[in-house]
Amino acid sequence: MKDALLDTIIDEYATVEAFASLLVYEQQALSTAWPGEVLKPIVEQKTSMADKLSMLERTRDAQLRERGLPAGKRGMDLAAAKDARLNEHWSALQKSAERARMLNFNNGLMIRTRMDYNRRILAVLRGTPEKAASFYGPDGKVPSHYGV
Repeated sequence: MKDALLDTIIDEYATVEAFASLLVYEQQALSTAWPGEVLKPIVEQKTSMADKLSMLERTRDAQLRERGLPAGKRGMDLAAAKDARLNEHWSALQKSAERARMLNFNNGLMIRTRMDYNRRILAVLRGTPEKAASFYGPDGKVPSHYGV
């Protein structure tokens, strides 16, 4: 018998794994001196995969509701508790999603570090002292260490 929810979970797992692989490729690109040309298609692919994952999540939630279960993790946990195959694939999906989350977090740190480095280099090239380059704080106020 075909199980649509199981098929959705398997498809979701495959998509998250592909997304994680793309994040590894993005991490490698971010480690190069000039990642710009390589990053553009990666960002486009990430956007496409994120859209697919969102669609799969909506499909999964609808399938859970058809079974009389709540949407999201709570509903999946309940469904997986009743079906060993579903439990196995749900567990694999959760582990894969956590791996992708960590990769994405690390890539975000790399991007912020690169942006900070670029900001500092621009300040030097403009002849602007580092403190003046960040004269206003994130709240739009002058920090007290400037004595203003």
